[in-house]
Amino acid sequence: MKVGFIGLGNVGGKLAGSLLRNGMDLSVHDLNDSFVADFVSRGAKDGSSPAQLMQDCDAVITCLPSPAACDAVVSEMLPHVGPGKIWMEMSTTDASEVKRLGALVLAAGGEAVDCPVSGGCHRADTGNISIYAGCTRATFDKVLPILTHMGRRILHVGEIGNSSTLKVMTNYLATANLITVCEALTVMKAAGMDLGMTYEAIAMSSGTSFVHETESQLILSGSRDVNFTMDLVQKDIGLFQKIADDHGVPLEISPMIIDIMSDGQKRYGVRAQSDRIIERLEEATGLSIQAPGFPQELIDDEPEERGYEVVVRR
Repeated sequence: MKVGFIGLGNVGGKLAGSLLRNGMDLSVHDLNDSFVADFVSRGAKDGSSPAQLMQDCDAVITCLPSPAACDAVVSEMLPHVGPGKIWMEMSTTDASEVKRLGALVLAAGGEAVDCPVSGGCHRADTGNISIYAGCTRATFDKVLPILTHMGRRILHVGEIGNSSTLKVMTNYLATANLITVCEALTVMKAAGMDLGMTYEAIAMSSGTSFVHETESQLILSGSRDVNFTMDLVQKDIGLFQKIADDHGVPLEISPMIIDIMSDGQKRYGVRAQSDRIIERLEEATGLSIQAPGFPQELIDDEPEERGYEVVVRR
C-alpha cells in the first residue's frame, strides 16, 4: 500500500520514521518544510499537500496537535476520498470529533480508522509503542500491516471513536501516576531516604508503574523533558473529565489533578514539560528531588519486532 503521513512532530515524526525504516512506500507532509526535507533525504516522497496525498495514496495517516488542525486537513482531503481510500487518525482527540470526521469519510465512500498510540515518544521511535484501532473488522484487517510497522501491540477496539475514549482514559491514569510519584519521591526525600534507593524500591514493588519506570528517571536526573507538555496533559485529562461529566460519574481525584496541572501551567508556562510538576513540591519544601546515575533522556532498549494484534479476553 502507498501510505501518506501528515504531521511530523514529536510523535508523528517517530511513527512515520518507523514506516520508512521498515520499507513502506511513504509520502509525507508537514507545515515545517525542514521536517519534510529530512524525510525526503531518507527516501520518502514529498506529499505536497493533504489533497495530493489523498489522491496519490491508499491510506493517509494524520497525527496533528489539535482537533481544529485535523478538521482543516480532513476538509482538504475529503473531495478526493472514495472507494479504496483510508483515513487513519493517530492524534489524541475528542471521540465525538473523530466520529464526525469519520462519518464524512465514510459518506464519501472511504474508510476511517481511529488509531491513537500509547507508551511514550521513546517507544514511538522504535516501533514498540501500543496502538488502539477503532474501525470495522474489515478495515482493521486492511490496515493491520501498516500498524504493525509502527507499534508492538495493536488492539482492535470496535467502532471509530472508542480508541479516543480509551486513550484519554489511559492518559488520565498516567497523569495520576505522575502526581503520586512526585509526592512519593518528595516524602521519601523529606524522610531522609536515598532517592536512588527509593527509585529501586518502588520499581520492584506493587507500587511501580510505567510512569515511575520512565518519568521518575527524568525527574531524578533533573532533565524533566519527557516530550509531553502540560497543555497536552490538560487537553487529555479535560477530555476524560468531560466523559465522566457526560455520563454523570462524580469523580473526586480528576478535578484535583486538573487544578494541580493548571497551577503548574501558571508557574512554569502553558507548554512546560509535564514532569516539571515536581517543581511545585520542590518549591514548597525546599528539597531537591534529584539523584545521580539517571539518564537525561529515555531510550527504548527493547529490540524492535514486528507488531501483533492483542486478542481481547471474552
